[in-house]
Amino acid sequence: MLDVCLLGTSGMMPLPGRWLTALMTRYNGSSLLIDCGEGTQITIKEKGWSFHSIDTICFTHYHGDHISGLPGLLLSMGNADRTEPVTLIGPKGLERVVNALRVIAPELPFDLNFIELSMEEEIYELNGYHIKAFQVKHNVTCYGYSLEIKRGGRFFPEKAMENQIPQRYWNRLQKGENITEGEITYTPEMVLGPERKGIKLTYCTDTRPVKSIVDNAMDSDLFICEGMYGDKDKDNKAKEYKHMTFMEAAKLAKSARVKEMWLTHYSPSLTRPEEFIGDAKSIFRNSKIGKDRKSITLEFDKDE
Repeated sequence: MLDVCLLGTSGMMPLPGRWLTALMTRYNGSSLLIDCGEGTQITIKEKGWSFHSIDTICFTHYHGDHISGLPGLLLSMGNADRTEPVTLIGPKGLERVVNALRVIAPELPFDLNFIELSMEEEIYELNGYHIKAFQVKHNVTCYGYSLEIKRGGRFFPEKAMENQIPQRYWNRLQKGENITEGEITYTPEMVLGPERKGIKLTYCTDTRPVKSIVDNAMDSDLFICEGMYGDKDKDNKAKEYKHMTFMEAAKLAKSARVKEMWLTHYSPSLTRPEEFIGDAKSIFRNSKIGKDRKSITLEFDKDE
């Protein structure tokens, strides 16, 4: 299962009760962060979660409201005697940007590993996460992210016995390992059925609606999407500043056939986003207002 918490939902500037953009997930002892706006470590504490297990931080882009909380978070992690490395993923220029921010956090007791994105789409496997970064359309280079927890096929003991596989190897084969004994090689396919549906979360913000979002969000269990503006009259402003309205986000959710959509990254002028959710629901019924620390646990389909 995958624990998901939308830590901050504000765009441009923090407001009372609304911190800047950040999302945190937890899976199998590993925690991942997407964006790290001002107040991220405060809202993590308010949620009752811990930043100690964060080993991967992904950035959509480098505007201040998406990265301004990073130096403080790194300092707190260092002061908590962390020694394990942290992997940072983001558009080209990541190491330069982070090192500039680290003027106020120059010494850390752990290493930072940098993965800089330069292709339209890139895939990484880290700590059980299948991470796909895909370019979206903002006024600077910006990426969305799909996180998947893959799920192998069902184990069939009868297949193992039929293939005369010693029982001592069954567990290792279930975990995807190939095993060679003498001249014989046993493979997971010899004991497993077809891969089952896993868990999928897609997150994008600071973008116009583009096809890459639909393609990568397709069939997501949860789609978290920016809704900078709720009012229909803000269409031109959304186009000018390369953002989205609630209705545009809802159209993406409908086209991608997602199960549920949370809106986030609200304009500071949008103090009551719930007043506009009806417009989104008229397009995609399972549209919901994202709020700071709104959480869900996504689980594997029990019928699979």
